[in-house]
Amino acid sequence: MKFTDGFWRIRDGVQISYATEVRDVRAESKRFTAHAAVKKVTKRGDTLNAPLLRVDCFSPAEGVIGVRVTHHAGKRRPGPDFALTGDPDGAGTVRRDGTVTELASGPLTLRLDEAAPWALAFLGPDGRELTRAGAKGTAFATTDDGAHHVLAQLALGVGEQIYGLGERFTPFVKNGQVVDVWQADGGTSSEQAYKNIPFYLSSRGYGVFVNHPGKVSFEVGSESVGQVQFSVEDQTIEYHVVAGPTPKDVLARYTALTGRPALPPAWSFGLWLTTSFTTDYDEATVTSFVDGMAERGIPLTVFHFDCFWMREYQWCDFEWDPDVFPDPEGMLARLKERGLRVSAWINPYIAQKSPLFDEAARLGHLVRRPNGDIWQWDLWQAGMGLVDFTSPDARAWFQAKLKTLLDQGVDCFKTDFGERVPTDVVWHDGSDPERMHNYYTHLYNRTVFELLEKERGQGEAVLFARSATAGGQQYPVHWGGDCWASFEAMAESLRGGLSLSLSGFGFWSHDIGGFEGTPDPAVFKRWLAFGLLSSHSRLHGSSSYRVPWNFGEEAVEVARRFTLLKHRLMPYLYGAAAEAHRTGVPVMRPMVLEFPGDPACRPLDRQYLLGPDLLVAPVFTEDGEVEVYLPAGTWTHLLTGERVTGPAWRTERHGYDSLPLYVREGAVLPLASDDSRPDGDWLENPTLLVHPTTAGDYTAEVTVPALTGAPAAHFTVRRDGDRLRVSAQGTDRPFTVRVAGGASASGAGEVVVPLGRAAAGG
Repeated sequence: MKFTDGFWRIRDGVQISYATEVRDVRAESKRFTAHAAVKKVTKRGDTLNAPLLRVDCFSPAEGVIGVRVTHHAGKRRPGPDFALTGDPDGAGTVRRDGTVTELASGPLTLRLDEAAPWALAFLGPDGRELTRAGAKGTAFATTDDGAHHVLAQLALGVGEQIYGLGERFTPFVKNGQVVDVWQADGGTSSEQAYKNIPFYLSSRGYGVFVNHPGKVSFEVGSESVGQVQFSVEDQTIEYHVVAGPTPKDVLARYTALTGRPALPPAWSFGLWLTTSFTTDYDEATVTSFVDGMAERGIPLTVFHFDCFWMREYQWCDFEWDPDVFPDPEGMLARLKERGLRVSAWINPYIAQKSPLFDEAARLGHLVRRPNGDIWQWDLWQAGMGLVDFTSPDARAWFQAKLKTLLDQGVDCFKTDFGERVPTDVVWHDGSDPERMHNYYTHLYNRTVFELLEKERGQGEAVLFARSATAGGQQYPVHWGGDCWASFEAMAESLRGGLSLSLSGFGFWSHDIGGFEGTPDPAVFKRWLAFGLLSSHSRLHGSSSYRVPWNFGEEAVEVARRFTLLKHRLMPYLYGAAAEAHRTGVPVMRPMVLEFPGDPACRPLDRQYLLGPDLLVAPVFTEDGEVEVYLPAGTWTHLLTGERVTGPAWRTERHGYDSLPLYVREGAVLPLASDDSRPDGDWLENPTLLVHPTTAGDYTAEVTVPALTGAPAAHFTVRRDGDRLRVSAQGTDRPFTVRVAGGASASGAGEVVVPLGRAAAGG
């Protein structure tokens, strides 16, 4: 929200008060509180009839400093609030030196000088200023309609770039944008977003998390061009500055505070195929799809039933349409006999025609209006109500309905929607409706995920969720929502996924081929390669099927090629997944995350790293022309073996069976021998594909994970003159070592491979 009219004036109808000078500082050992006047005090009378801002400064965790700005402290706080972890006693240390008070926490320091004009300066470990809340950086504003806002501004340095704020399909670098953190069902081609996260990451090596679950309005260099401003309609605003120095360090600290992603089961990384949305289908249709994939040699792991597995006008009643699926238990058993997992579509709305509507209404499980009426509307489903997940009884009731499906053989759920949440309602626990609008999805996905963990076991739970807020990364996987079947929408989707990854989310997917409309075969084939080189891969559409043979025989070949490739890459990919679970660093990584010191990487939004070592540049053209940037070092194309020395921009042309797919110098990729499934025995004669550095000493280590994500075996690679020695720990089974562009050898315990001239750098 903008409060000013240019640099000099305030907007009509707005009154704004800025913190101007420090009136006192009350310091404790781990935190301090400052009071700031909103005008210069030259005499005692100036303290009358004037507001005073309270500014609490604290550290909830090492490397994180929180600032809470309060105007009137007496406002009732009904919640909800983000559940943050950290040290309840505080992790900072306060020191005072004359007029200067500093709060230090790990590599981050907050400095306040009482003798200077009001400013909160955030310093890095070398004393360099990262950002500051300066002359207009701490304030409150009132408007003629009675609204009260609290706002903060943090300075943007020259050339500083801002990322994140959730899954946003607008430009990847957020400078110049107005971003309202407010859940909406707006598709992928607008400024609206399904996953709104009040957290941004700066290219200067810090992040900022606004600890407010309701609407947060960001002006990212869009009102004051040298500032990031964020405001809430409240009496208090709280924000946390998160230290780096690297972007990975920022994400590690942020996800430690808001929650690390659970580790999805390995089978979920295989190919998902759906019925699509409004298409006609029954068990015969499903069987024909499954048979068609098997006949064409395309391994399929998950089959998903979209909305119309239930009866029309009755979503959700969690019952199979008996006219279409008369024997659901038998059908699911038959799918299971073929080695498939089963996903079912759900949402948190109960249609009036559903028998569950009366049941939920009688039990008090639906959200009500202030006058006691059940909130209803006809958008999406006729007369639908909304399950009140703030009620423990409603959550248990909802889980009991889903448990019946699990008992029938369903393995996981697509938790659709969760954005259309009204604000003119009363919640069971008394939550503030404005704060609950964004937060509702968190309760929804948590309710379903916790049931899956309880029934299937930890490590076996996985969702396909559309909406999320801060902390939602704990309940993977999330997908990009409704996109068109076009190259433009394919690029939109990738921008959204990369923004989400810089908002703390470790896993992400999208509808291969696009959701709305029917893709041109060229779009479908290019999207296949992109989708199967994402963390999770799903074929899904709206009014048309997404089986590959509908798009030609070449599409079948492309689907097969990249599905098998993904299966071979699974030891590497699941290692990256375990890292995401352990540290918060995502599987799909924007270039700026891995190469923050390379200015050319900072704006890149049409390529990414899949895990730490594999560079992917999807092709967004029919003719296969694609631009790709390779940072410093030697890069080897995984499919062709071509070597390229960076830094370099390249324009390449690829057939549908290829794309820029480069392995980083120094990498060791563990590859599975069984490409028929994503969750095979990865220690059954694996191949270690070694890309040694071209000069000097070379030592590398790689771990092959178990299906639990825990280390199963560890391999150490060392250059010994003109040979590579690879030793195994944790396994006595045979393995193969292959040097990129060179020789290979097999054995157990230790394998020695001669280096060719190019590989050895000779």
